[in-house]
Amino acid sequence: MTTFANKLVAVMNEKIEPGVIMNALAHMCIGFGAKIGTDPLHLTNYVDADEGQHPHISEMPFMILKANSNKIRNLRQAALESNIQFVDFTHTMTVGTYLEQIERTKQTKEADLIYYGIVLFGEWEKVSELTRKFSLWK
Repeated sequence: MTTFANKLVAVMNEKIEPGVIMNALAHMCIGFGAKIGTDPLHLTNYVDADEGQHPHISEMPFMILKANSNKIRNLRQAALESNIQFVDFTHTMTVGTYLEQIERTKQTKEADLIYYGIVLFGEWEKVSELTRKFSLWK
């Protein structure tokens, strides 16, 4: 069994409608993947028996966990304090153009944000410690 130095985990708001939550997860993964890069995420090209290419799939496990907005907020703060890389997604990042979303976010105090999710990437043990209380998304 391969061990990894880093762990990749998403914690998503269980109260948000599935289509919206998948969109939030997709946005976070695109940005975060671009920031972290190919090597740290152990991205690999899978090849099927017909020589078909299935590129950029991570060899690392990617746990998807669930929580409510306040627990995600607290996790975000803990990640900041632990110097764990993260990206989050809030209710202000939906509806309207991206410019309207940026402005709405700018006008909303952090305490008033509804967190849809957060993705963490960092030292395996640290990320495990921060996320061990959360249940698996089913």
